[in-house]
Amino acid sequence: MPRVRANGIEIEYESFGPDDAEPMLLVMGLGYQLTRWPEAFVRLLVERGDLRVIRFDNRDVGLSSKMDQAGVFSAAQLFGERMQGRTITPPYTLDDMARDAVGLLDALGIDRAHVVGASMGGMIAQLIAADHRARVKSLTSIMSTTGNPMVGQPTPEAFMMLATPAPPPSDEAAFVAHALRVARVISGPGYPLDEQAWTERVLADAKRGYHPPGFVRQLAAIWAAPDRTEKLRTITAPTVVIHGELDPLVQPDGGRATAAAIPGAELVSLPRMGHSLPAELYDELVSAILRAVERGRGRAI
Repeated sequence: MPRVRANGIEIEYESFGPDDAEPMLLVMGLGYQLTRWPEAFVRLLVERGDLRVIRFDNRDVGLSSKMDQAGVFSAAQLFGERMQGRTITPPYTLDDMARDAVGLLDALGIDRAHVVGASMGGMIAQLIAADHRARVKSLTSIMSTTGNPMVGQPTPEAFMMLATPAPPPSDEAAFVAHALRVARVISGPGYPLDEQAWTERVLADAKRGYHPPGFVRQLAAIWAAPDRTEKLRTITAPTVVIHGELDPLVQPDGGRATAAAIPGAELVSLPRMGHSLPAELYDELVSAILRAVERGRGRAI
């Protein structure tokens, strides 16, 4: 896969569709590599939307730059500070990660793109749309929230999944078992988990670029971020907000608050969806995203 230098770091990315097609940027969530945008889902966006779709590794995951020079957070210390309500000072912020994404667009010679973010990626996408408005044709925020601590919080069970460190990949059986436990909890009961496919994905990602300290630093950036609600009110890009009603990691009131804050946003609530992108919903998800795309095409800045 190609790599570019952007915002002072190296960013690994992958592009689907013709280079001269209208661009869409996919921003992934906490600790996940670009591979967690399923290729079948990406190709459906390309085919149905006549788009060039770009997925990339955020800083500190996959094959993009690692920020180890910023210091290694102790996961136990971070969770302790969170539980005690102490101020968290992250080594970098979600705003830095938004600038990474805009820098990637710069490096690829893209003036404006449709931006789609999932979970933490939704938070980053919101910041791109608010702070870099001229760069965004449309916004889709999936299973994300506003930063208001009164909404979008995980259930106790989902929080414990975040707080439980994974065994090392060298202990393959324990590593896979942990990943399956996490997936079952956060995906919810609405759609059956394809355990074989999930196992293959987890092992492939571990081989490609496993980096636990990056997960902790990204989590610190999320928890240190201020409430974005007032900033969301300044977004002018046509927006769709997608959220599963069974999401235990970012509970659905986070999605509702996001849609309420962004002027003219369409809220798509999916009754059986948890915190995942199930194959059974690809058509419905792509249709919702493309509604934002169609509203954004030809729009004056």
